[in-house]
Amino acid sequence: MEIAQLISEFGFPVVMAVGMGYFVYFVYQTIMLKVNPAITDMKTTIIRLIDQMRLLDQDMIRLQEKVNTALAMQENEKQNERNNSRTTTNSDKR
Repeated sequence: MEIAQLISEFGFPVVMAVGMGYFVYFVYQTIMLKVNPAITDMKTTIIRLIDQMRLLDQDMIRLQEKVNTALAMQENEKQNERNNSRTTTNSDKR
């Protein structure tokens, strides 16, 4: 009843303009009070996650280097054993 009385008193365009103004104000307040703080928290969380990902990436690189070094050392030991066995075999033949 109140809306019909306002429309008859002020006209439809005026009532709708006031209604839209209230809607814009409500949306603005919701964004400023609820959405912006949530976005700020999310930014902080994302920055922490990115830092952790970088640390994990660096750890993976270090681990891969250690594995490569261990494999290279193992291969060198095998070659040394082969060379020693050849040298021993050649010495025994003389």
